[in-house]
Amino acid sequence: MLQNPKRYTITAALPYTNGPIHIGHLAGVYVPADIYARFLRLQNKDVAFMCGSDEHGVAISMKAKKEGITPQEVIDKYDAVIRKSFVDFGISFDNYSRTSAKIHHDTAQEFFRKLYDNGDFIEEVTEQLYDAKADQFLADRFVTGTCPKCGNEEAYGDQCEKCGSTLNATDLINPKSTITGETPVMRETKHWFLPLNRYEDFLTKWILEGHKNDWKSNVYGQVKSWIDGGLEPRAVTRDLDWGIDVPVEGAEGKKLYVWFDAPIGYISATKEWALREGKAWEPYWKSEDTKLVHFIGKDNIVFHCIIFPAMLKAEGTYILPDNVPANEFLNLEGNKLSTSKNWAVWLHEYLEDFPDKQDVLRYALTSNAPETKDNDFTWKDFQARNNNELVAIFGNFINRVTVLTHKYYEGFIPTPNAFSEIDEATLTELKAYPAVIASSVERYRFREALGELMNVARLGNKYLADEEPWKMVKTDPERVKTQMYVALQITAALSVLAEPFLPFTAFKLKKMLNNAGKLSWADVAELDELLPAGNQINEAELLFAKIEDDEIQKQMDKLEATKSANSAENKKADPQKELIQFEDFAKMDLRVGTILEAEKMPKANKLLVLKVDTGIDIRTIVSGIAESFKPEDIIGKRVTVLVNLAPRALRGVESQGMILMTNNAEGKLVFVNPDVDGVRNGETIN
Repeated sequence: MLQNPKRYTITAALPYTNGPIHIGHLAGVYVPADIYARFLRLQNKDVAFMCGSDEHGVAISMKAKKEGITPQEVIDKYDAVIRKSFVDFGISFDNYSRTSAKIHHDTAQEFFRKLYDNGDFIEEVTEQLYDAKADQFLADRFVTGTCPKCGNEEAYGDQCEKCGSTLNATDLINPKSTITGETPVMRETKHWFLPLNRYEDFLTKWILEGHKNDWKSNVYGQVKSWIDGGLEPRAVTRDLDWGIDVPVEGAEGKKLYVWFDAPIGYISATKEWALREGKAWEPYWKSEDTKLVHFIGKDNIVFHCIIFPAMLKAEGTYILPDNVPANEFLNLEGNKLSTSKNWAVWLHEYLEDFPDKQDVLRYALTSNAPETKDNDFTWKDFQARNNNELVAIFGNFINRVTVLTHKYYEGFIPTPNAFSEIDEATLTELKAYPAVIASSVERYRFREALGELMNVARLGNKYLADEEPWKMVKTDPERVKTQMYVALQITAALSVLAEPFLPFTAFKLKKMLNNAGKLSWADVAELDELLPAGNQINEAELLFAKIEDDEIQKQMDKLEATKSANSAENKKADPQKELIQFEDFAKMDLRVGTILEAEKMPKANKLLVLKVDTGIDIRTIVSGIAESFKPEDIIGKRVTVLVNLAPRALRGVESQGMILMTNNAEGKLVFVNPDVDGVRNGETIN
């Protein structure tokens, strides 16, 4: 663990540009990374916070095929959507690049070429899955089948999303091509492999021995499992039509594997930034006094802790990450987030429903962050954290202080008189919080750090509740000046300490206090006066607003609609029954009829008693549809009736037939009836 680094290089996993960003991405990677970067900048550290769109690989090609557009159109569309979401939620990248940029293509090819020239790759002709109908080799994501480890029948060729196992397409049981649905065949092709087995000793010493005590247990455990299982050569090229060309002779038609080129995107993004800012890029990647930290989700651990470090070690001139604080997964209302199933809270849609509430979501996601285990986001918890914590604790304190300052002193910060013991104790405790919060942030415990931030607001609320300046002002207005001065110092501290977690709130608060940009993290611990007496603050405004039940219900209804749509899409028809002869079918007398009367069967929740005009008579039919239809809603309904069913007594009423029903996509009962006007009652169906 690097002590007192001269500079920091922070990377956040490159999002695929095959769809927008959802709360899982924010909670798992981008909010933690942003908290860390903002925290460091408040301490005047030299920070390079890098990210960019991952625009190569099969996910892009799949999206292009699905939407009937080119890969370039896909990446341009979603790069714009993703960039806007990051800006909207205050993710403060120093540079957000694209892997389609020339600087990235050049950097990735140079990296590959150096390893190639050094003899670090193995060149092999291997058998790969090939779709004869589509006449192409199948990249991992174009193959689905049964996971050999957990039995999931919808595993992809590179990863099982159910158990999280990293796979090769050839590992799958009963593989199928997602392009044609055909069973692929094996065909020979030449590729280049990075022999990870050569780096087992290095990885063992660097991670398993060197980072045993400072890396998160979930990261360390997954890396140990991989190394203990024995590392094997990993292909760094693919047979694809979209990506970065392999820059060696004999590699025509082949591209760099996306997991080789994507992490190099951090380097090319730094180069791009350095060129723009007039800086040298090398110190951020090649100086031993630089601290490199990768923020990722758990599905990327193997690539950032084994493959990319092996690549950097092979190249020879780069530093290795000081830490890789990967988070686990965030679920949504008890189910795994899924882009393909639309089971997500999309950031751009969130802001349509909750405008100007970016910090509420940042707060809810951080306070429930999946730091060491999978966690669940629920809308009720989101509402409770806003109403019971942000509004009732943080917002309540700020509102009371600023409103009273304007009420008593026209917004001017009063000059304090002698401090009491409680004043001194409160201000001393306040000075301790920057170090407490910093300790949590530096250990990547952002949930814990946010809790300590809220304790600062609790400190302020307790101070006001104990001192009661609104009562004291009637008997000792001079004492109230000191009380309000102390409360305003806590308010100023919050404007600084909140910035990594709640940047929009911190900006509003600094504006209210008229001290924007004047205080650093260290000032809160070191200065005796954060807001000078005599300065005037601006008008008070509410930082947070209560979220009502109907707003939450709207979100629940949206998810319920998604669940119904998924059920309808995935619903499989019942298998065919055993064969019958035509004579069996001909025995049934099916007629068109109309319901004339309908009433509930007494003491029976499920039964309706119907009078039906069958065209040959008017008869009574008892039907078990009372839980799906009100009697008054089905009078006049055209129906299909089986008229020659043997009569049957149900609760003392003789039923003389059966109404034909089925279920719709949502599982609700619907009538099977003629859809053409002019069909008369009594017409036979044959």
